[in-house]
Amino acid sequence: MDFDIIIIGSGPGGYVAAIRASQLGHKTAIIEKESLGGVCLNWGCIPTKALLKSAQVFDYIEKSEEYGINVGEYSANFEKMIKRSRNISNGMSKGINFLMKKNKITVIKGHASIIDMNKIKISNENSNEKTVIGKHIIIATGAKSRNLKNIPQDGINIIGYRDALVLKDKPKNLTIVGSGAIGVEMAYFFNKIGTKVTLIEYLPNIIPNEDKDVSLQLERIFKKSGINVLTNTSVERVKINDNSCELLLNSNNKEQILNSDKVLSAIGIEANIKNIGLENIGIATDNGKIIVDEFYQCNIPGFYAIGDVISGPALAHVASAEGILCVEKISGIDVKPIDMQNIPSCTYCSPEIASVGLTEKKAIDLGYKIKIGKFPFSASGKASASGHKDGFVKVIFDEKYGELLGCHMIGSNVTDMIAEAVVARKLETTGYEILKTVHPHPTMSEAVMEAVADAYDEVIHL
Repeated sequence: MDFDIIIIGSGPGGYVAAIRASQLGHKTAIIEKESLGGVCLNWGCIPTKALLKSAQVFDYIEKSEEYGINVGEYSANFEKMIKRSRNISNGMSKGINFLMKKNKITVIKGHASIIDMNKIKISNENSNEKTVIGKHIIIATGAKSRNLKNIPQDGINIIGYRDALVLKDKPKNLTIVGSGAIGVEMAYFFNKIGTKVTLIEYLPNIIPNEDKDVSLQLERIFKKSGINVLTNTSVERVKINDNSCELLLNSNNKEQILNSDKVLSAIGIEANIKNIGLENIGIATDNGKIIVDEFYQCNIPGFYAIGDVISGPALAHVASAEGILCVEKISGIDVKPIDMQNIPSCTYCSPEIASVGLTEKKAIDLGYKIKIGKFPFSASGKASASGHKDGFVKVIFDEKYGELLGCHMIGSNVTDMIAEAVVARKLETTGYEILKTVHPHPTMSEAVMEAVADAYDEVIHL
């Protein structure tokens, strides 16, 4: 079985790379040991968004009287929420299978291991083995939840994100360690459906990679909704007592005990690069990641890596872009490296968070003299009408040249709005050009124009 291109892993990097390879005329195969779509489709992006939507619908019902609607008895059916989430993921996975057939891509089920130059051994649960040969091999095996010694996951009391998505019963209380995207999304979901949630973050602010103003706003909203937010706090150990968890916490050198039904470890991910044969041909790694050049070529000719197995943002849309670029480069197309400074980041708790470019602190640290504009959704007619007035849009400009250095949003549906800022930065659009671009009214997106106007002292509605 000889192929032009073989992709190991069918996540948003792998399956997208496979489709683009087929479009460019390559005989293509994809190897997957679990379900098509990888972690994102089966255990990450899609099922979590389905759960979050259930929580948002529940929130609407709770607040229905504010919209002039009287609702009788209602309750959150946790089992049905989980079932809906799994059904959506299963349906999407079948959709990927359709795309593979449509594009005449060979799908091989099993665990892949590199055994020699251009040779891959595939084994499956039936102990059957086969060998395939590929002129070009792309490693897109993704990542898994990081398992730390002080918070050892057992899948029952101390769980990872995959376990959280298939829980049989809603926990009465849940402690989430780590406040990145996974942590805050799960905190919102479980809090909204009635679980008592504690969110622990080692650093001074939750969602620490976001602009500080956004972090502080979300913390205020979370605390108001009843989430116990503990920052500057570390987990020293977790002890299991009678099927519940006892956490020893350290906050500013003061220890305290916290008891919880379950602990969700959301402290990041680790690349899936073990047991896939990298050492058999000497593929270079550093700090648990595969080393690649700007076009995703490994140190061994004919081998490439994309997505969470290499350094850079561990985001589905980044993996997809890398997969397309990698295949196009293999095909001899004149391509340019991805601008990693213009990658949007989105978090889907409620309110949502979206950002691109430099934070205020980073811009100052880099020596820019900046203009800042900020427009709160409380001043937006559309936000008031929809009942979602929390949040704001914040823009950061270079004062000298008018370059849009960064854009940071927190509010309803802002993940659908951030693309405007991404395109503006790609086109090197100035603040003046955004300001003079007419935005539709009434919309949430008006806040972008208003924030820019605020930066240039021309804001109308503040």
